[in-house]
Amino acid sequence: MAETRLTTAGNLKVGSYVIFQNQACVVKSIQTSKTGKHGSAKCRIEAVGIIDGQKRIELYPGSDNVVVPIIEKKIAQVLSVGSGKANVMDNETYETFDLEIPEDMKDQIKENGQVVYWIVMDKKVMKQGK
Repeated sequence: MAETRLTTAGNLKVGSYVIFQNQACVVKSIQTSKTGKHGSAKCRIEAVGIIDGQKRIELYPGSDNVVVPIIEKKIAQVLSVGSGKANVMDNETYETFDLEIPEDMKDQIKENGQVVYWIVMDKKVMKQGK
């Protein structure tokens, strides 16, 4: 299972990460309602998937636990580029694997260059070229 931890919905901030509908997401906005006569504050959390880019909106009481992914950020050397994928080698473990090249990075990724990739919920995602 992917590495995760728990935090309360009230502790989330814009830019932090959370897991909604089994997808790791980055929080884009949070609206917190005031505590009422009967119960706790409610948090309306709007987040966008890191991998699929889909927008998700969830409502939680501020004291409820939410699952937060633990994201590993690593650097890899680009060995070859072809058909929307790059074959890369991790700079620490020397493991080689293919990474999908995001649309907005197609022209930045070159052979012998370096990329930053994240391991999120057992998936490897290319985040930037170096």
